[in-house]
Amino acid sequence: MALLDDLRDGLGGSIATGLAIGVGATILSPVVIPIAANVVKPLAKAAIKSGILIYEKGRELVAEAGEMVEDIIAEAKAELSETSQKTSPIVNAKGEPIH
Repeated sequence: MALLDDLRDGLGGSIATGLAIGVGATILSPVVIPIAANVVKPLAKAAIKSGILIYEKGRELVAEAGEMVEDIIAEAKAELSETSQKTSPIVNAKGEPIH
């Protein structure tokens, strides 16, 4: 609105000037809006496509990271079970394991 105020003040600031600006905007808006829409629509589609691609790539990266963490956990569990099997249990004189 400041732009319109400056324009109106620059043109004299009368009611007739404001009315002329309003009528001009009303007449030009059916021409200007479709032109602006033709320019903005491809840009919006490109931005949305980029957002979708980034989202899908992010999902893939998160899934891969989850699989890597699961593999590391499985390896750690396997190493723990190997270590516990290699160590012999403590037995008493009769050969029975002591708990």
